Amino acid sequence: MNAPTAAVPADPFKGSLWPRVAALALIVYVIYAGAQLEVSWARIETGLENAAKFFSRLFPPNFSRHDLLVKGLLESLQIAVLASTLGIVLALPIGLCAARNLMPAWVTWPARLIIVASRSFHPVIVAILFVKAVGFGALAGTLALTVASIGFIGKLFTEAIEEISLKQVEAVRATGASFSSVLAFGVLPQVFSRFIGFSTYQLDSNLRNSTMVGIVGAGGIGGTLFAAFQRFDYDFVCAILLSIIGLIMLGEVLATGVRAIFIENATLADLFRRGSAMRRVRHSEDD
Repeated sequence: MNAPTAAVPADPFKGSLWPRVAALALIVYVIYAGAQLEVSWARIETGLENAAKFFSRLFPPNFSRHDLLVKGLLESLQIAVLASTLGIVLALPIGLCAARNLMPAWVTWPARLIIVASRSFHPVIVAILFVKAVGFGALAGTLALTVASIGFIGKLFTEAIEEISLKQVEAVRATGASFSSVLAFGVLPQVFSRFIGFSTYQLDSNLRNSTMVGIVGAGGIGGTLFAAFQRFDYDFVCAILLSIIGLIMLGEVLATGVRAIFIENATLADLFRRGSAMRRVRHSEDD
């Protein structure tokens, strides 16, 4: 008796004409766009030479004007924290209203329009508009990053709500609970961990953007950086760039701690123990 032959699985990468046509069209367009933008190897070589001269003038960094540096960094930090807080607080109801599995169409469409409008422009462009509206300073930067936070958090929060399981929501509704109770016990537990991740990422993003909106006069360290470039004060530029990197790294450490506290229910003592354990592991690897 012959053994039954195993069924041959279908080819998961079955060839198709249209993906190949699309790939070929993309390659052709990339070549065309490069030619239109005058991208050439000669320009790249010239750029590399200029970059080498520029980087040679950056070092060693000059931290002598540390008072100006610290003032700009603190202002950027304040802009980022304030804009993130305002943006998250405003994005929560907007994102909820935009969720199509919980709200009727006449509520979701205006909310989605707000989210799309908030995401349509780069924060620097929005900062220029607010500088024209409220004048130079940190207020314009805070408002610009608040708008950016509404667009980012609102979109992701909406998508997270639309992906929840409605069984838990219906179970809470079956008890006769109010709409606020449905949100608190049926929706929030399913999206809470993702929302914390969204919020910490937005704070990290606002820390980066707060150093950039100052270039157009919206406060923060960006204005100091732009002024240093204009004065060809490249050693101070290097000090500013290194300080910005340090600020972003500090924000990443804080974001990791916040995620551990809210998602893993860790305490401050747990965080310190983790840090001590990691240091012991590094020392043992070095030995």
